[in-house]
Amino acid sequence: MSERVRAHVFVSGKVQGVYYRASTRDAAREAGVDGWVRNLRDGRVEAVFEGDEAAVESVVEWCHEGSPAASVGDVAVEYEAPEGVDGFEIRR
Repeated sequence: MSERVRAHVFVSGKVQGVYYRASTRDAAREAGVDGWVRNLRDGRVEAVFEGDEAAVESVVEWCHEGSPAASVGDVAVEYEAPEGVDGFEIRR
């Protein structure tokens, strides 16, 4: 098992109003990744993923496609020190 990593992700494009957050939650839970996802006022989606490096990378890759109705323009990723997030939630 690899060490725990944390990816802080900002997704732009047509990613609000297309079930992007719910689909991100489902993808993260399926991969066994902890964290959260929320809409930003500027139209982007922000997410944090924590967990096994391979699992986190798989969810980051998933963000480039997103939900079926989404049209992802860009995915910016910053790696940070893990904070011990437990579970995955949609934040308002």
